[in-house]
Amino acid sequence: MSSPGASTGVRAKDDRVSTRSLTSRLLSRPEIGSLIGAVAVFVLFCVVAPTFRSAPSLATVAYSASTIGIMAVAVALLMIGGEFDLSAGVVVTTSALAASTFAFQLGLNLWVGILVSLLLALAVGAFNGWLLMRTGLPSFLITLGTFFMLQGLNLGVTKLLTGGVSSDSVADMDGFSGAQTVFASTVRVGGIGIKITVFWWILFVAIATWTLLRTRVGNWIFAVGGDDAAARAVGVPVRRTKIGLFMTVGFCGWFVGMHQLFSFDSIQSGGGVGQEFIYIIAAVVGGCLLTGGYGSAIGSAIGALIFGMTSLGIVYAGWDANWFKLFLGVMLLLATIVNLVVKNQAAKR
Repeated sequence: MSSPGASTGVRAKDDRVSTRSLTSRLLSRPEIGSLIGAVAVFVLFCVVAPTFRSAPSLATVAYSASTIGIMAVAVALLMIGGEFDLSAGVVVTTSALAASTFAFQLGLNLWVGILVSLLLALAVGAFNGWLLMRTGLPSFLITLGTFFMLQGLNLGVTKLLTGGVSSDSVADMDGFSGAQTVFASTVRVGGIGIKITVFWWILFVAIATWTLLRTRVGNWIFAVGGDDAAARAVGVPVRRTKIGLFMTVGFCGWFVGMHQLFSFDSIQSGGGVGQEFIYIIAAVVGGCLLTGGYGSAIGSAIGALIFGMTSLGIVYAGWDANWFKLFLGVMLLLATIVNLVVKNQAAKR
């Protein structure tokens, strides 16, 4: 007996096998919208600010982007996992203060203070993750509480120990030059000085991208961000994954804190407030959805690059820097809308 397809002379199409067009694959990438935006911003400032096009200016832009981008990578991973961390900005200052104050007050090598501050930053991240999983409260509320606690500790302890609002200078302490080389040195490339944070930033983005796209941990991150109950049902270690993501934010906060400390040899205790929103905006501009389960590390890097180009491009163009905050708000809204539209259009193809 012949099949219906054979009797009509038409081979039945197997819907199980299909190929996606190049356009569809591009639109499915979270960072495509931010990439288009980055090109537009770059072209704009190349036209209106000739100084922007010089190699030293571009190196400065890259440095500015790296100090945001290192934290934005960790925040993006956390957002893909479905959570927020409003203490991300303050933990940078806490880490720097802990390293300098511990070593200075006890007269120890600065590397001891650096290690202690790393453990503290990881502990803050672990606490946020543990409390989230223990109580089921929104991460927004938990990390807002951590934000205020750390801010109070930064100001109170610094005032108690130094009598002022900044830490003591550590420039003459043992270990300073070595730590400065690791966290805050300048590398000469083709006669242009590039801050080492740019190279660290690239490395962190590469590691995060590999983790998301090529490892089981990356699958876990997307799974817990999409639906943690469903992820738990299929064996994903939700608790361990989310605590690990918060600890990653703590690690990157420690790293940026070390950069700030060894760039200026002291730190202001009131710093870091408001920076958490910059990191979140960079991640959102880079394609992360506020609902979790979607985004990329490369997108966060592009979002940070847009920040770097805009903050310095406005200066090079001679515009009023007060307009920068307006740009941030507009960019956040546009990025959120564009990311949602791109995701929906890609899903239809």
